[in-house]
Amino acid sequence: MESDYAIIGGGVVGLSIAWGLLKRGRSVTVIDGDDGSFRASRGNFGLVWVQSKGMNQPRYAQWSQGSAAAWSAFAAELGEATGHDMGLRQDGGLSLFFSEDELAKTVSEYEELKAKLGGDYPYEVLGGNALRGEEPHIGPAVVGAILHHQDGHTNPLRLLQSLAQDVRRLGGRVLNGKQVTAVDKQDLFRLTCADGTEIRARKTVLSAGLGAIALGPAMGFKAPIRPQRGQVLITEKMPKIINRPSLIARQVDEGGIQIGATNEEVDYNNDVTHSGVAQLAADAVNAYPLLARVNLIRSWGALRILSPDGLPIYQESTEMPGAYLVTCHSGVTLAAAHARFLPDWLEGTQDAPNLEVFSEARFS
Repeated sequence: MESDYAIIGGGVVGLSIAWGLLKRGRSVTVIDGDDGSFRASRGNFGLVWVQSKGMNQPRYAQWSQGSAAAWSAFAAELGEATGHDMGLRQDGGLSLFFSEDELAKTVSEYEELKAKLGGDYPYEVLGGNALRGEEPHIGPAVVGAILHHQDGHTNPLRLLQSLAQDVRRLGGRVLNGKQVTAVDKQDLFRLTCADGTEIRARKTVLSAGLGAIALGPAMGFKAPIRPQRGQVLITEKMPKIINRPSLIARQVDEGGIQIGATNEEVDYNNDVTHSGVAQLAADAVNAYPLLARVNLIRSWGALRILSPDGLPIYQESTEMPGAYLVTCHSGVTLAAAHARFLPDWLEGTQDAPNLEVFSEARFS
């Protein structure tokens, strides 16, 4: 069977792209990995986050802002089609500071970025008293915070489930447990899987996360990405104690407190470690002392996908025109952009976003 698009990777990134293409009437086959695949989408912290992104590349801030602005309508449409509530809250997010000097330094950096964005960077600084008015359970070690009004959070597993469900409803094929081992192109792309399955398509999108390291060079991409481990904890369900998410902790829509995340360069090791869990717990209690009396019920580790500069990569192959590499570490934040805006780039329409700064040329 032939499709307009074959999408390698059935995580949030690949499914968001598939959903957007199906909405435009394209036929799509998604090839999802086997049980041994590293799955960043299942270890996600669930933030829809703009704050601090693009400090060295304002276009990344704009791309994240555009996605955050599109998220509400995206979640509503997906929720209406599937009957699932994405748990989206977008009433701001907090960066917590334990040092006045660090807070002042960050504000100075934000002001520089705000100027580059023409003033479009809506944040405010909360001193200790103002912060505790917003978040009564913040501890005394926190001297202040930056509240960014474009930030929020969602339920990442429900997002993944809903995308997979609606892609199928819209007529997309999702092939689970398939490992693509080779891609070649004549008139059409031919993708060969380890079990002998073959898929043919007019265009191909490589959005397989860390799987792009092996497949990318064979398709004409540099794919200079690496894994970074993040360990995460979640507590028992609690009454409402955290109003806005931070990078330290957020209260999920189901009531638990999610605590995270580490940033560890440990190659392909996604284990949970005693030292990692202990540090996360200590940081969370330092910020929210009430958590010292709360039971942890689960911990897990997952591997982020990072480019050398931390920015996404959007690249069409020069060796295999019609093949595209799409990879990023902010799959949840950028889900709305990948569903709403990226199809124009893949289709080459007049509305295509300018993604030139995210090409692999920057690594030459």
